[in-house]
Amino acid sequence: MESELVSEVEQLGGIGSRPPSRPRNPYSRGSVDNQTVTRIDADTSPSQSASSGQSSGGGKEVPETETGREWSQPRDGPGNDAEAETMHSSNDEDNVRDLEIKDEKVPFVPTDESRYQAACKIYGVVPVRSFLQNIHASELNMMHCGLGLQHIRALAVSLVTNTSILKLNLKDNRLEGLGGVAIAEMLKENCYITEINLSENKLGVEGAHAISSMLMENSTLVSINLSGNHFNDHAAIYLAEALKTNQKVEDLDLSYNKMGSVAGELLGEAIAENTAMKVLNLSWNCIRGSGALALAKSLGANIFLRKVDLSYNGLAKEGAATLGEALTLNNVLEELNLSINQIPLEGAVSFAMGLQKNKTLRILGMGRNPMQCLGCIAVLKAIQENPESALEFLDFSEIPVDQDFMDLYDNVKETFPSLQVKHGVGIGIKKKQHLSVSAGAIQRTQVDD
Repeated sequence: MESELVSEVEQLGGIGSRPPSRPRNPYSRGSVDNQTVTRIDADTSPSQSASSGQSSGGGKEVPETETGREWSQPRDGPGNDAEAETMHSSNDEDNVRDLEIKDEKVPFVPTDESRYQAACKIYGVVPVRSFLQNIHASELNMMHCGLGLQHIRALAVSLVTNTSILKLNLKDNRLEGLGGVAIAEMLKENCYITEINLSENKLGVEGAHAISSMLMENSTLVSINLSGNHFNDHAAIYLAEALKTNQKVEDLDLSYNKMGSVAGELLGEAIAENTAMKVLNLSWNCIRGSGALALAKSLGANIFLRKVDLSYNGLAKEGAATLGEALTLNNVLEELNLSINQIPLEGAVSFAMGLQKNKTLRILGMGRNPMQCLGCIAVLKAIQENPESALEFLDFSEIPVDQDFMDLYDNVKETFPSLQVKHGVGIGIKKKQHLSVSAGAIQRTQVDD
């Protein structure tokens, strides 16, 4: 009976639960072509599995087929340990290589914007939007922004490496001395900015010292506006030394300061030695006496200046006479403004003598001086006697003129038809056509007695 059951089990492929009436699919699950699969437990050794296989199989050795192979993985053994160690080490090398690849990050290069924002964080200020919006423009205008010291320091940090901005306007931003120091230190490093406006910032002596030190090192600035910064004679000491050393600045504005006679002497000596400056503005200062004489003499020695503004100072008679002598030597100067300099009649006559030999001066301003109508006539006669005169515009603003002046002017116009004259009211002038200039425009008007 037992043998019959065994034979029936063998015919069904080792699955006694399947009914014999169902056709056996040779590729169905659980079927291994009449072979009985013996499963080996993970905790069972190969020897135990072999003995159990012999006992269960009734002394028969179960053949190993491709689909019914007995699977077992021995745990220990010298060969397996070496192979596992090799695989582990290779995996470690691959992991290290992957980590190295992940660690190779692109280096961070700070931009002008990030540098400025970081500086603002350090100095505890809010970044200025207009600066961020124009940080890559060629011209940056930030006048009247009221930046103050901390904002200027943050801005200077960013401008050290900025290569876009060529013109910088910081007019009226309350820089004062320390702010001037920050900008000066920046300009020692920046080699792209060529024009800067630092006017109306109350830089004082401390700022003048810092700016002068910068000018001795900077070789790219060609224009600098230092107007309205409370510079006095002490500040002029530093500025004069800078002008002797710097041979790059072509346009210098020192107007609306408090420089007096000492400053005039110091700057006069420096201007005589400077070979680069073409435009100089010293208007609205207190230069007079010996300082005025030194400045006047410097114009005779300097052969590079094209435009000079000395208005609102105190040249007086001696200064005007010395300037006249300088004009006989200077054949480069084209524009000269001497308005409101307390030049009397004698000073105007002495100055006019220089105009008789000058060949380059095109624009001359002498308005609001107590030179009277006779002083204006002396200047006109000097032009008339100089056939090589280049004068195109004469400014005698608010100086009353008479009929003699108008007659002389008509005669001069015949020789120099392009000459324009601006003068004050006419006194005792007969009814006739004459030339008057108002706001740069020439108009023919009828003047009554």
